[in-house]
Amino acid sequence: MIEMIIKRDGRAVPFDKENITSAVYRAAVACGGRDKEEAERVTQDVLAMLSARREACTFPTVEEVQDLVEKALIERGHARTAKAYIVYRYEHALKRAGRESLTYSSENIPYRKLWEALSWALDHGCVSLAELSTLTREGRYCDLVEASDAFYERELAYVTQRILDRKDELRVVIIAGPSSSGKTTTTIRIREKLAGAGIATVPLTVDNYFFDLEDHPRIGTDDFDFETPQALDLALIDAHVGALLAGASVEVPLYNFKTGRREGTSGALRLGEKEILLIDSLHGLFPEMTQSVAEEKKFRLYSESLSQIRDREGRYVRWADVRMLRRVVRDFQFRNYSPRETIRHWHLVRRAELRYIVPQLRRAHAIVNSFLPYELPIMKARVGPGLASLIEEFSKDPARQDAHERALRVKTLFDQIPAVEDESLVPPKSLLREFIGGSSLDYTS
Repeated sequence: MIEMIIKRDGRAVPFDKENITSAVYRAAVACGGRDKEEAERVTQDVLAMLSARREACTFPTVEEVQDLVEKALIERGHARTAKAYIVYRYEHALKRAGRESLTYSSENIPYRKLWEALSWALDHGCVSLAELSTLTREGRYCDLVEASDAFYERELAYVTQRILDRKDELRVVIIAGPSSSGKTTTTIRIREKLAGAGIATVPLTVDNYFFDLEDHPRIGTDDFDFETPQALDLALIDAHVGALLAGASVEVPLYNFKTGRREGTSGALRLGEKEILLIDSLHGLFPEMTQSVAEEKKFRLYSESLSQIRDREGRYVRWADVRMLRRVVRDFQFRNYSPRETIRHWHLVRRAELRYIVPQLRRAHAIVNSFLPYELPIMKARVGPGLASLIEEFSKDPARQDAHERALRVKTLFDQIPAVEDESLVPPKSLLREFIGGSSLDYTS
């Protein structure tokens, strides 16, 4: 019986065999496998090898256990899973060493879009948190709201025209991007604009294609890794998209987010001969989702909150932090998740983004900048009051270092701007309403 394990920093902590099973299962899921019992068998192999060590009277190290996991996977013939596990292990070694990742992309930056955002910020005197603070305190917040929304409207108009230019060949429009980047609002608004141009669209809700929650890998004892593309039934989505384009009717599954299971169907869906299928999905650019559809029939759009505002130290406000704040507010308001849960989970969101979403940006035909400078004072009013207690809580838990750093960074941002509590200043059609509520748009259809 293994009671303790030696961490890389020399600490001895309680040994939990479930950590091995979870790591093996995550690697298997990344390769398309979902056999939990086989993951448990691999774990038993590792435990047997640990018991047979010459130094069985000593505690094993993390590195030693991981070496045995690789050995057990290979001996059982799981070469692809072993490779995924090795790559994952090496990625973390690079991260600990502060070196560039092999698979995480940080260079795929849309420089033209950044220039457009920075040019707008310069023209409107909003290139720093200090200037944003001045605009708000001097009573020009409403002007900022109007100018920001007008910028987003121009983004939508440009993309809509790009789609119309290809209307004779297009059958599928995909709106993708990282979590809380405004994909849903962008999808609704583009659908409105296409309807105004006489183009009928049919939305496909791919969230209904999640695998049952019990089939997702666990992270620790109280979290699930449902941020990866493999959390979705990609093969079924692709099959249904192909069938729809062929004129067939498909029964779309119904996913119950409260129970974490697919429960029957949400109804039949059919695509008319001249209608366009709209797909709003975190992983819409992931090739396996629509691999059966010819490239010339697809238009891929990428949404991101491309903030170009700097803090007092001259550092740009991180796009991921902006989106995390949106998700904190949305999850609390609509999904019964506390800010604590959302911030703790965010490292999984970010890991999946860097591995599976950002590298696909090069495949997009157009990009929409969904950042609204006026959202930051609103977010301070919503999230700011509870940050201090979360920072204190996370600081006491070494396993929550990522959450502590993000919460602390957001608090530093909030310290530089005033809060805006009057949300009536936010227009009913604003993209921000997707997260704070009160929208005039219909998010249920």
